[in-house]
Amino acid sequence: MVAETAEFALEIRDVTRRFGPTAAVGGISLSVRKGEIICLVGHSGCGKSTLLRLIAGVDTPDGGRILLAGKEISGPSTFIEPEARNIGFVFQDYALFPHLTVEQNILFGLKRYNRAEAIRRSSEVIGRIGITHLIDRFPHMLSGGEQQRVALARALAPRPHILLMDEPFSNLDQSLRDRVRDNTLSLLKTLGTTVIMVTHDPDEALSAGDRVVLMKAGEVVQAGSGYDLHDRPLTPYAAEFFCDFNKVPGVYKGGVIETAMGVFSHALAIPEGSPSTLYIRPQAISISRDDGDFAGRIEGRSFHGEFEQFLVRVDNLETPLRVRSTRRLPPDVDLVRVSIANDQVLAFPSD
Repeated sequence: MVAETAEFALEIRDVTRRFGPTAAVGGISLSVRKGEIICLVGHSGCGKSTLLRLIAGVDTPDGGRILLAGKEISGPSTFIEPEARNIGFVFQDYALFPHLTVEQNILFGLKRYNRAEAIRRSSEVIGRIGITHLIDRFPHMLSGGEQQRVALARALAPRPHILLMDEPFSNLDQSLRDRVRDNTLSLLKTLGTTVIMVTHDPDEALSAGDRVVLMKAGEVVQAGSGYDLHDRPLTPYAAEFFCDFNKVPGVYKGGVIETAMGVFSHALAIPEGSPSTLYIRPQAISISRDDGDFAGRIEGRSFHGEFEQFLVRVDNLETPLRVRSTRRLPPDVDLVRVSIANDQVLAFPSD
């Protein structure tokens, strides 16, 4: 076998996995650098958890190759068993053994080491994660956040080449989820752990990963930083996955899009006179009683604490604009002036 580069912690090369006529993973290629945190995100059924299982070795690809630290672990003539891959896995439900204490759960993943080394590694990770006070408790005696930390400790104790996490925070209450996630990812960064985390939560993906990989129907739609996917989506699907939009129809002419609200500058690689659609974020629209580019009428409003959402009717638009504003307007105001920040408007060819 030709020697492979170990520049990447993980390389996925044109990997496919089919279930009958359905391609759960359809020719995905992805390289992950050492110490990088990758978030796989997408709607249910997009293939992200299947890809995680292929990396772990609990499922076998139909085609392509997977390399771990430059060594092929899955390929046309290669398959390394899961237990020999040294890949950590944190499951959505944590999968702790209910009849074992916290310490015993962690030691369970260290069976290939002698007793002294297993205890040393267990004690080290228990101290790093801060669960020394929990070692004699059983899983049913732990809160959701404590169970998550124990599952993380068990996965990290063997010092895996890479850590896979499948919806690891989804079972936590929202008030706890953000804090546990931030603490967990901060620890993993400190340890230099390479992580691939599956989530269906757009906000979690944007905030947690060094790189976000958006999937749809077994394929990668777009990969990049959170800023790339949120601010510079390449497709309508990517745009709408990470943000709600007002969609306004228009016609592309001479480098601008003509709409019922006026003209917007956008370069699109489509023929002159083609239909196009503006994608306008609710927070890119401002309203006031006196200043603005065109008139609107408030048809509804709802208070969300940090912002207020308005439905604003504009002449010649079939659907009211959704506007999110941190500015307070008196409840008796209904006639407003509307402005749109052109640099925050996206445009795509219409279907």
